[in-house]
Amino acid sequence: MKYIDHGAGGEAGCMKIAEGPAPQAGPGQILIEVVCAGINRPDVLQRWGRYPPPPDASPVLGLEVAGRVAAVGAGVTEWKVGAGVTALTAGGGYAEYCVAAAGHALPIPAGMDFATAAALPETWFTVWANLVDLGRLKRGKRLLVHGGSSGIGLVAIQLAKHLGVECIVTVGNEEKAAFCLAAGATHAINYRTADFAEEVKTLTAGAGVDVILDMVGAPYFQRNLGALRRDGRLVMVAFLEGSKGEADLMPIMLKRLTVTGSTMRPRTLAEKTAIRDALAANIWPALAEGRLLPHLFARFPLEQAAEAHRLMESSRHIGKIVLEVRPD
Repeated sequence: MKYIDHGAGGEAGCMKIAEGPAPQAGPGQILIEVVCAGINRPDVLQRWGRYPPPPDASPVLGLEVAGRVAAVGAGVTEWKVGAGVTALTAGGGYAEYCVAAAGHALPIPAGMDFATAAALPETWFTVWANLVDLGRLKRGKRLLVHGGSSGIGLVAIQLAKHLGVECIVTVGNEEKAAFCLAAGATHAINYRTADFAEEVKTLTAGAGVDVILDMVGAPYFQRNLGALRRDGRLVMVAFLEGSKGEADLMPIMLKRLTVTGSTMRPRTLAEKTAIRDALAANIWPALAEGRLLPHLFARFPLEQAAEAHRLMESSRHIGKIVLEVRPD
């Protein structure tokens, strides 16, 4: 099979097309004939050597795919060969074939193409687990999302709208602000021209928000604490601008704040299956009805994976970037 080999890692140009044997579906797994693969920030971090795969995972980049079931492993009964699926993977998505745990796959929503379906798993698994499970987000709450125009950010906006939650986002320019507002955000703050913490206080009459979804990290930590209301929850999913810094922790005690966060890779198979089940019950019907829909910013053939990564690193995109591995 063809796959993307990033060698020893480094700049995007390290990624090259290579040939190798297709993986085999083990017990509890399915082998997917990949049509499209989603690109995510963790892929870029892994390429740079900052987000290593688990010991038992494929070293090939790629955490989400969409395609057809090519084979099923021992004990798998919920999937049949030929079924269209989209799946969260531990790695190996930038390839013509990829294995995934059977419990981490979902059917492609009715009427949806493979490219759009490939953009679903990583963002929806991450956002649901962090905002609903950890953030306890529910109707009537207020949410602040940093990086509102990112793949994670746009899914968070859609989830907030779906749940009946007021959603404030931060963005880097007015084009992204307009896009987020059109997607369902109630307010958009340009962090280049305004202090988001002060803007949040103004928008909430000084109360603050109930939940913050942050992917920036240390530079925002102190202001995040200031933007939360009493009993608020700061949920961190990445540290794009660094994980270390100094902070005054007193607001955590004075306002009874909770600081938490998670990524998908360290979670157990059972935990990720539980998230899959929650998405199947609460989100997939809305996707099938067209009430929720990811925004695809760009598609690249597998051979242009380096260009796709350069686009992601530039942060010029709004929404998701997808690799087209084979014809639909």
